[in-house]
Amino acid sequence: MMCSMDHAERRRLLARRLDELEVEALLVMRQVNVRYLTGFTGSNGQLLLSGEPVLFTDPRYDEQSSKEAPDLRREIYHRAFFEALSSAVQEQGVRRMGFERHDVTFETHERLSGLEVDPVPVGPEVERLRWRKDPEEIGHLERAQEITDTAFELVVGKLAEGMTERDVALELELAMRREGAERVGFDTIAAFGENAAEPHHHPTDRGLGRGDLVKLDFGCVVEGYHSDMTRTVAFGEPGEELREIYDLVARAQEAGIGAVRAGVRGDAADAAARSVIEKAGHGERFGHSLGHGVGLEIHEGPTLRRGSEDVLPEHTVVTVEPGVYVPGTGGVRIEDAVVVTDGGCRPLPRAPKELIVL
Repeated sequence: MMCSMDHAERRRLLARRLDELEVEALLVMRQVNVRYLTGFTGSNGQLLLSGEPVLFTDPRYDEQSSKEAPDLRREIYHRAFFEALSSAVQEQGVRRMGFERHDVTFETHERLSGLEVDPVPVGPEVERLRWRKDPEEIGHLERAQEITDTAFELVVGKLAEGMTERDVALELELAMRREGAERVGFDTIAAFGENAAEPHHHPTDRGLGRGDLVKLDFGCVVEGYHSDMTRTVAFGEPGEELREIYDLVARAQEAGIGAVRAGVRGDAADAAARSVIEKAGHGERFGHSLGHGVGLEIHEGPTLRRGSEDVLPEHTVVTVEPGVYVPGTGGVRIEDAVVVTDGGCRPLPRAPKELIVL
C-alpha cells in the first residue's frame, strides 16, 4: 500500500542542510518546489523554511492553502509579498537567508537586498532532493504512464492515410484527457516521414502516406507528475535504411537501459547507448542527451548525457531515449521512463518497442 506524501519530512531533510549552507532560513519561490515541500498547488506561493516555516500566498488561495497545507503557519498577504516576508524574518530573528539563485530575477534580488537580512544565493537544493521519488510519487508516475500507454494503443489503431500531424497530436491529447489525465505534459510531437528527422518537431499539416515512419513523443500529468514516452511506428513497409536505423536505435536503447542502476553516473549510462550508435557510424546523428529525470517537471535531474557527473540514486525516475535522425529521410527515437533500482532499473511503459508496421 502506498504511503501518503510526508511534506514535513521533506522540509526536515532540507532544514538539515541549512547549517552547511551557512544560512538560518531558506526562501523557496519556485512554485514546483513550494508544492514539493508543502503540498500547496496554487499558482502563487512562497515558503520560508526556518525555525517556524511559513507559507505565504494571496487571498485567492486562503481556503485552498488551508486544506492543502494544514500543518503550516500561513501568511495571507493583501499587498506586497516582501512586506510580509520582512515581518516574518524580523519576527524570527533571521540574519542570513538563502534564496534560490537559479530562479531569482534581478528585480527580486534587489527587493531581497532591501530587507533587513543578508540574502545568500543557494543552488538547486530542493531540486536535488526531488531526484529520489517516494512510493506515492512513483504511483502517480505509473498511473500517468498507464494513461499514455492506452492513448498510444488507441491512436495507433486510428492512423489512416491523409491524417495530418496536427490530427494525430490532437487525437493523442484527447485520448489522454479522456483516460483521466489532468493535462498534457508538454507539447505533443507527431512527425511523419522526413519531419521525423527533427528531434523536437512541431506538428504541421503534413499528411500521412505509405512508407512513412511516424515518431510520437507525448505524455500527460497525474497529480502533478509527468509521463514521457516516444514510440516510432511504420505506416506501410519502411525502406531498408529506415528499418536498419530503427533496429540500431532499439539496440542502443537496450544498452542504455542495461547500464542504468543506482550508483551509476549519468555520463556512463549515456556512453553505453551512444557507443552503439557511434560504432554503427551514426554518432553525429545522435545530438541530444540520452535522458533526464522526470517527476513534477518534465525535465529535471539527474541528467544522462556526456559529461554528466550526476550519480543515479535508487528510486529516481529517468528517461532513456536514444535517437538517430537523417535529414531529408526521417528519424527514429525510442523512449522509456525507468525507475532506478539497486540492481538495475524497471521500465514503466508497456507499449511495445518492436517496430509496428501498419
